[in-house]
Amino acid sequence: MQEPVDEAVIEGAIPAATLVVFRAAEIAGAPSELLMVKRSAKMVFAAGAAVFPGGRIDDDDHEVAARAGAALDPHDASARVAAIRETIEETGLAVGLPDASAAAVAAIRAALREGQLFSALLDDMQMAIDLDMLVPFARWCPNFKETRTFDTRFYAAAVPGHDHALSVDDTENTHMYWSSAADSLAAAGRGEVQIIFPTRRNLERLAQHADFATFVSANRDVPVRRITPWIEKRGDDAHLCIPEGAGYPVTSEPLDRAMRG
Repeated sequence: MQEPVDEAVIEGAIPAATLVVFRAAEIAGAPSELLMVKRSAKMVFAAGAAVFPGGRIDDDDHEVAARAGAALDPHDASARVAAIRETIEETGLAVGLPDASAAAVAAIRAALREGQLFSALLDDMQMAIDLDMLVPFARWCPNFKETRTFDTRFYAAAVPGHDHALSVDDTENTHMYWSSAADSLAAAGRGEVQIIFPTRRNLERLAQHADFATFVSANRDVPVRRITPWIEKRGDDAHLCIPEGAGYPVTSEPLDRAMRG
């Protein structure tokens, strides 16, 4: 996949990152499962919706990225750090810290909850972060007046075997689960979970591929461009639309059915 384009952030948009974590299914031949979290109903953005782990890019994420010394665009690198840090905070899973023990990850998570800096924790533990484990594949910046505007970079990663203790954070999120992309879409169709417009489009994209390797291979030459949905009148109905050619099999949804945030 191509590196994310370093475009100017939309004025007022909040830089953010999200991580799609793949793991092999327990049933041989079944599609890989993805890590999802359900947002608290009390949250301002995407209240009650099932989403991928992620959140805002903090100032300290830039510091960690700079120390990592990766040959990446600085904005891309700091977003990868944020995706890793937020996934630790929200789920207890440390992608990008391949040498971290379960005890170390638990200690990092607890310290982050107390407001300690990720950079200081990595230094204290003499722990290296591997930003190359994350593969960029999308960038979304919905600009809906009803919600906050986030400029979010999307990454994918395959989780290796680990003994990290996974649990929901009980603050921003109330539930955590593994599910194939197709099963998450089916659950949303039955009304069992809610998914916002960007999550739905990305689940549809992910559902086309059986596992991380095939997803990365199929999308290697798909350009990563910032997607800002727009409303378009089609016949008597308004549709929420995204551009063609960005890797998404479905590029519009009736506006009255779309959950925007």
